Order: sequence, then C-alpha cells, then structure tokens
Amino acid sequence: MRQWRLIYDHPSTGAYNMAVDEAILRAVSADEQPPTLRLYGWDPFCISLGYGQSAADVDQNRLSAQGWDLVRRPTGGRAILHGDELTYSVALPIGHEFAQGDVISSYRRLSTPLLAALKHLGLMPQSEPQAAKTGRNRGAVCFEVPSHYEITVQGRKLIGSAQVRRKAGILQHGTLPLLGDVARICDVLVYDEEEARKMARETVRERATTLSQALGRVVEWHSAAEAVVAGFETTFDLKLVSDELSLQERTIADELIESVYTRDSWNAKC
Repeated sequence: MRQWRLIYDHPSTGAYNMAVDEAILRAVSADEQPPTLRLYGWDPFCISLGYGQSAADVDQNRLSAQGWDLVRRPTGGRAILHGDELTYSVALPIGHEFAQGDVISSYRRLSTPLLAALKHLGLMPQSEPQAAKTGRNRGAVCFEVPSHYEITVQGRKLIGSAQVRRKAGILQHGTLPLLGDVARICDVLVYDEEEARKMARETVRERATTLSQALGRVVEWHSAAEAVVAGFETTFDLKLVSDELSLQERTIADELIESVYTRDSWNAKC
C-alpha cells in the first residue's frame, strides 16, 4: 500500500496558508517529501484572489471594515471567501500517475476522493464538466462561475478547486464550505450599484451551497476532515501518515510570507 504524508494544520492567515502550500509543493517536487495531503482552516476570514484576477474587484474599505484578510493564490479562478470551511491541498511530483494528462484529467482524478468523502457524510454529489458562460455570469466570485468538473449537490456547487502546474510538480487546493452564508463575499466586492450587489448575492445563493445546508445538519471541521482522509485512502488505496512540516518547509514558508504573500507587489499585482 502506498503512503502519503498527511498534515493537519491549524487555522491561520491567508499569507501563511498560501506560503505553506507553496513550500510543500517545492519539497514534493524535489522528492524531498512524499505526495502530501494538507487539511487546514483560516483565521481571520480571508478573501483569496485567483492568480490573474484584478485586485480592483475588492472594495478595500469594506474589506477593512469586516476585518478580513486578502491574499492572492498561486492558482487560477475567481475570488473566494475563506472562513467556516475545510480547505484541502494536494501536492504531487509531476511524474506521479495522478498528475498525468492535462489539467482537466487530473482535476477529474483528484475529485474522486472528494466525492467519496461527501458520500461518506451522506450526500449524493456529482462531478461533471461545466461549460463556460459569458456575460452576467462572468462574475468576480468563484462560486458564481462554473469551472471544470466542479463538485455539486442537487445542482449547486459545493466544492471548488484550482490547480497550478510547475515544471516538477502540481498543486491542487480547494474549499468545502461547512456553514454560513455563501453570499457574504459580495459584501466586500466592488459593484456599480447596490442593486447589482443584491443580484450577485441572489446568484451565489442559487448556485452554491454549504455542507450544513446540503445535509440539514452541522458537520464539525474534524469530522469533515476525517471524511476527506477516508475518501483519499479508500479511493487511491493509500495509507495517509500524519506528520508535520519539515524545518526546511517552515523556513521556505516564512520566506514566502515575507517576500511574496504579504506584499502588495503580489496581492495587488493585477
């Protein structure tokens, strides 16, 4: 049975979370660490922007008033509000069998254990290719915009993921909202008028859901995490071994926090 590394991480800032994901990707890509599944949370709440998304989508005054963080992901996609959720990341060397093929192929492959996790929790999720939409549907919110092989429950998006490929490895991370109002993100985005903000909230609520909404009961973070671990182990015939970041990974993450993920040159670059 293959072994992967499992890291349960404490809730932390957006800069820390993105820096650690990248530090793990570097270590795995260099064969210094085995394939790694990391499960983590966010504190305080944080807006993450996709790699190429304009920072002008966010109203900085409204963001400050909420006391929320802002960070830019190394992966693509649109804005996400991270808070009451379970976040996962998977780092694989580029030659790994689960990294083979194009982005959509690996997306589909890595969505399978997430589907298994949701089934374990009592849902009947689906993962299907979504056609890109235009016009009004091209909003700033990730959960407002269809993506390749998104995971849905009763037609509403539940898990959104994004992937980045480097020369020697891939990183895929995504979010499972546990509870709360999925439309809260609209409170800190830029809209021409309040009616547009109201319509965006309605759109997000129509298209997305949380685990508690889908199940009709609250699932705690650790219970959701255990389901994800079981999903990966059973789907991929793995043994996930709990571990911590290496000293080298911590050092690289600290450097990335200072040099990249807390800098306006990164977070406001678009």
